[in-house]
Amino acid sequence: MKNLLVVQSGGPTAVINSSLAGVISGGFGHSDKIGKVFGGLFGIEGVEQEKIVSLEKFKEGELLGLLKQTPSSYLGSCRKKLPDPQEDKAFFEKIFGILKKYDIGYFFCIGGNDSMDTVDKMSRYAKKIASDIRVVGVPKTIDNDLALTDHTPGFGSAAKFILNSMRQLKKDTEVYQVPSVVILEAMGRNAGWLAASAALANDSSMKACDIVCLPEVAFDADRFLQKVDSVAKEQGSVMICVSEGIRDNEGKYIMENEGVLKRKNDKFGHAALGGVGQTLRDLVAGNLGLKARSIELSTLQRCWSSGASLCDVSEAFDAGQKAVAYACQGLSGVVPGFKRIADEPYKMEIVPYDVREIANVEKKIPGSMITPDGFGVTEEFIKYARPLTCGEPELKYENGQLQFAPKVW
Repeated sequence: MKNLLVVQSGGPTAVINSSLAGVISGGFGHSDKIGKVFGGLFGIEGVEQEKIVSLEKFKEGELLGLLKQTPSSYLGSCRKKLPDPQEDKAFFEKIFGILKKYDIGYFFCIGGNDSMDTVDKMSRYAKKIASDIRVVGVPKTIDNDLALTDHTPGFGSAAKFILNSMRQLKKDTEVYQVPSVVILEAMGRNAGWLAASAALANDSSMKACDIVCLPEVAFDADRFLQKVDSVAKEQGSVMICVSEGIRDNEGKYIMENEGVLKRKNDKFGHAALGGVGQTLRDLVAGNLGLKARSIELSTLQRCWSSGASLCDVSEAFDAGQKAVAYACQGLSGVVPGFKRIADEPYKMEIVPYDVREIANVEKKIPGSMITPDGFGVTEEFIKYARPLTCGEPELKYENGQLQFAPKVW
């Protein structure tokens, strides 16, 4: 019998703690193989610093329920790029020495693309030294850009927040007779899944999204202005959702070319983005003379757990449980992913994928889901994304405040 250690990594989501709850629940549920359940604070950096805490108090059902509705990363997070195991053995020797000290036999990392890189390197090193520690990833990212899996926990809730933001902003624009342009900026560095989800705001009762700007389509200012002008002349107000990562015809991020803005890259070499909505607002106001405003959701879209999708919460929990089941079956270097069986009625199954085929690979929106003019999405995308945003979880409130899981250490 060995102990379990779980960490969270990368940017948080509204349901990342539901996956954590799934891992914890799975750990307690396999008491024949798993002894103690530990959490590493602040990702792999916390493990390196030996910031490891007991999660035994989560055997209480009420605490586990609160954890599922708690946003952000309960254990804290980090963005650390691990060295290559072939080039820096000292780092891995230290990490695995700490894992041995705590008698860890099962290591789980909940995260996105960069976190799967951690899982890949950890599992490869474990295999190289013939360690019996099983390393398993648990998928997470609002960007929905993990390869192989149909979708990623975190995306459905963020998409739901965006589509409802668009619908309510549309009602706000109807207050006055003056034509106006509203530009909502969504996260999404290289894949536009979140910006595209704004199209889910449209139904038979209202059209709350007229234009989407995606990283998958080269941004052309002239074509964009022509589109805005056309929609404005036809219906007055214009509702736009733009991805922070839109690029020009040369493949450069629009926000990397903003003159005085000196933007640095993060530890993984990613450019710092944000503010593209304001750029497009100025473009519209300056060239078309229309009243325009931009709204940057920023971190709200990834932490708004009070508006989470029940589908997302449930699947995140199931992925955590399944990860533990895989490890107990002897699997390592795998990630529980979603395989779609049907759209209507929506049906999904969880299957193990090789982390080597996921790490550092970005899944973008296929061309078949983007309209020919590049400013919208097709019905294929709507059928794909709609089920992921559905359902409302039962949440515990007190005095109008959503309740969160208290720290147990």
